[in-house]
Amino acid sequence: MTSPVAAVSLAARNSSTAGDSALSRQLFLVLAFFALTYAILAGLRTARDFDLGWQLATGRWVAQHHQIPSVDVFSYTAQGETWIYPVGAGLVFYAAYLVGGYALISWIGAAACCGTVALLLRGGSAVSAGIAILAVPLIAYRTAPRADLFTVVLFAAFLSLLWENYRTGRAPLGWLPLLMVAWVNLHFGFVSGLGLVLAYIVTELVETVAGGERRRAALRRLRNASGWLVCTALATLVNPWGWGIYRALLRQERANAQQQYWIGEWFSVRLNWEVVSSSLSLRHNTSAIYVLLVIAIVAGVLALLRVRFGAAILLLGSIYPAVHYVRMEAVFSCIVVVVGAPMLAWAIEDLGSRIRSYKIRLAVASAPVVLLAGLALLRCFDLFTNRFYVDLNEATFGAGLSGWFPARAAEFVEREKLPGEVFNTYNEGGYLTWKLGPQRRVYIDGRDTLYGVQRIQRHGELLASPSDSAIWEQEVRRYNINTVILPLARNDGIQLVRLQDFCNSTVWRPVYLDEVSVVLVRRTPQTDELIRRFPVDCATAPLPARPPGRDRAEAFNAWANAAMVLTALGRNSEALTANGNALSIFPGSSFLHWERGKVLLAMGRLSDSEQEYLSAIAVEPSAYTWGAVAGLYLKWGRIPAAIDATKHTAHFSFRPYLTLLHLGYIYLGAGQSGNALNAFDEAVGSAPRDIRESDNGSFDFLVAQGRSAAWEEMGDLEHAISFQEKAVQLEPSAPEPLLRLAKLYQRQGRVQDADRVMERAATLSANTSR
Repeated sequence: MTSPVAAVSLAARNSSTAGDSALSRQLFLVLAFFALTYAILAGLRTARDFDLGWQLATGRWVAQHHQIPSVDVFSYTAQGETWIYPVGAGLVFYAAYLVGGYALISWIGAAACCGTVALLLRGGSAVSAGIAILAVPLIAYRTAPRADLFTVVLFAAFLSLLWENYRTGRAPLGWLPLLMVAWVNLHFGFVSGLGLVLAYIVTELVETVAGGERRRAALRRLRNASGWLVCTALATLVNPWGWGIYRALLRQERANAQQQYWIGEWFSVRLNWEVVSSSLSLRHNTSAIYVLLVIAIVAGVLALLRVRFGAAILLLGSIYPAVHYVRMEAVFSCIVVVVGAPMLAWAIEDLGSRIRSYKIRLAVASAPVVLLAGLALLRCFDLFTNRFYVDLNEATFGAGLSGWFPARAAEFVEREKLPGEVFNTYNEGGYLTWKLGPQRRVYIDGRDTLYGVQRIQRHGELLASPSDSAIWEQEVRRYNINTVILPLARNDGIQLVRLQDFCNSTVWRPVYLDEVSVVLVRRTPQTDELIRRFPVDCATAPLPARPPGRDRAEAFNAWANAAMVLTALGRNSEALTANGNALSIFPGSSFLHWERGKVLLAMGRLSDSEQEYLSAIAVEPSAYTWGAVAGLYLKWGRIPAAIDATKHTAHFSFRPYLTLLHLGYIYLGAGQSGNALNAFDEAVGSAPRDIRESDNGSFDFLVAQGRSAAWEEMGDLEHAISFQEKAVQLEPSAPEPLLRLAKLYQRQGRVQDADRVMERAATLSANTSR
């Protein structure tokens, strides 16, 4: 018989347990509400991804032709070449556009972001909801309207179902094949779903190592799930190309090795204290990846302590792709929320059980909830007021199309029926495919797998070359190019083009100019009348082209873009005025201080320029701001300060090997040969192993030439000659490396070798001048 004291004690414990359970549920609901609210607001922004355009055009083409293309139908440079890509996303976006325009497409992005978080919170806890709040920025980044958003949503669905089955053995796995049929027709990311299935199988097999009931339960779950898992794998064949989808996928994966050199989402996460510490701010969303990495490591260790080896493998194994590719951060955050949260919840419950007082437990549990809810509210405020979007890109809060697209320029081309093929840049190509097609084709767009390295490099060479140069003439004749549209918006726009060169060209004439884009036509008898009707003088054209509206974000973008265009045109006083107008709207813009520093530097006001650059760094340090300061100090002759600023630039750069290479040459110019060699060694150590495939050996050539100069300065001719010979091998058709090698041979007394190399250099020079 139970004593009265024992009965009272048992009742108290049961009451305490019931109270804790109710509290946990309430805390979960509160945090889930804030997580979902934050997610939908973070996902609701104007469409600005440059892949959306060609995906919309794909949906339109399929709807109009009632067939699915296996070759390129949108460009004049890759017309008819093999191109296999799932068309489901394009059809979804095209249908949404027909129903609700760009606004509905924006809402699809918001729904995808919110839906992903909702899936992650299925059967979750207050801990998972709290981690979800931290993960929202990473999920929102990958759920912008484009095909990739479907991979994030479906990855969350797969992960949620498989983890539920791992924990309970009763998940509705019949959804997996159905979801896979949709996934394989929406985006190539379906392969990550297969990866999750494989990870689930491995996780269950690892459980069998524990033996006993855990082993029997794991084998039972695998047996019951095996049929659905096999059906899920077979469901990938339900697509227009059958097995051919895997050939296209392999082609895409081979292209990814090159994409990491020019596409930001394939860059690696920067892991150094300067970057991490600068991001540790409540309003700094870039801190999300670092916080989640810490959570994943802690949760992985806890999983090992609990002998949950499958969970530990998932958590710790997912860190590698998340660190190496920015693109993988969203799926990594999904794993941390779903798999990591239970491990942390176990540790928190264990600590909570040591606190006897319910009131103290309530206070301890409520404190992080209040902090996380406050963080979500602060971030939502920054989204709603567009504070978050000021420097990030030209998307703004709300639904519709982003202002960075060359919409007015494209309308001008259509309306005036400009002649010939249109040359465009990589980023704006997708939009022009949609806007000007199907009547007009594009030079290039975001389908880098289709165009390949050579065409993308050719595109870059054209943008870097004078508009009246031979390379432009060759391309014009080859493709009958008579119209050029160039982007001038501040993000991925005007930095890429030689605007003033085009304005002063004898071959091209601008016929349309605003703060987002410029349209030029080739001087021919057929275009004379058009040029007379639309005379554009780059020295006096009003910018912004039309008065900004009352919307603060729209006005800010108009003035900020105008400031950059005016700077590029050498209209510095006007640029400062436009910059000041933008700063009056959002004073805390790092970008505007950086741009203002550039204008002041061009005006020779070095001290004022330095102050603006330092203001930009104080707001948000980056490779751009630190690189600008380094360039200023070099121009000023302050070499030690330039070296220090360049080191900071390397810390923030996504491609530090290029900055370290530059640092080596700064050391050379300062006579610090030993430091130069160390910088070159660091550059080589941080460079991708296959970099030569993407830049045709340019990086290796510059390293070899720099090392040769450093050894020569140190009086070691053997090493100097060895590295210069390597430089010649890397650039065999350039006369300058040969001339330098000849001088080194002469210094070493190798007269015959010097004469032989000089003769070869003379031959190359003669051939080049013809």
